[in-house]
Amino acid sequence: MDAVERRIAGEIDPGVRAMVVAIGVFVLLVSLVLPHAGTARGFDVLLNTDAARIEHIGLPSRVFVWFVVTFGIGFSLLALMTRRWVLAWIAVAGSAIASVFGVLSIWHRQTPGLGNYQGAGPGIGLIIGAIAIVVLTFHWVRVVWSRTIVHLEAEEQRRIAAALAEQDDRRRLTGE
Repeated sequence: MDAVERRIAGEIDPGVRAMVVAIGVFVLLVSLVLPHAGTARGFDVLLNTDAARIEHIGLPSRVFVWFVVTFGIGFSLLALMTRRWVLAWIAVAGSAIASVFGVLSIWHRQTPGLGNYQGAGPGIGLIIGAIAIVVLTFHWVRVVWSRTIVHLEAEEQRRIAAALAEQDDRRRLTGE
């Protein structure tokens, strides 16, 4: 009974949220194609190309894009395909951190740099990516915190079995 409960507890059932998560991952992929600042697209920021250097892309934007690719896209897809609870939690944690860096990246693009440098503001790709990762984080949190009926029933069966075993032990020890 314990092995079955452990196996079931290690799985997630995203239900209709799986479609929302899949759409969120697609939106994140699209955001990488769109400009993040000036002429620098998300893939330019990811690969640190000349376009990213010309636009003076800072560390918050680079961290944001790497977290989006790793956790928002990579671990989200792995968790959806395997339905493993651990992978979903990793996707949640990384997406939450990416959400913070997304907002920080937008703020960073709106702040003058050293020597009062005025670069391009946040692009549509950065804004869409930041919104998408926040939405994705929200839905992943709802998925990993939800307990399915199967989880609850397996837990109840384990409690009943433990209570019966304790009752049998008490009877054996008291000689009933």
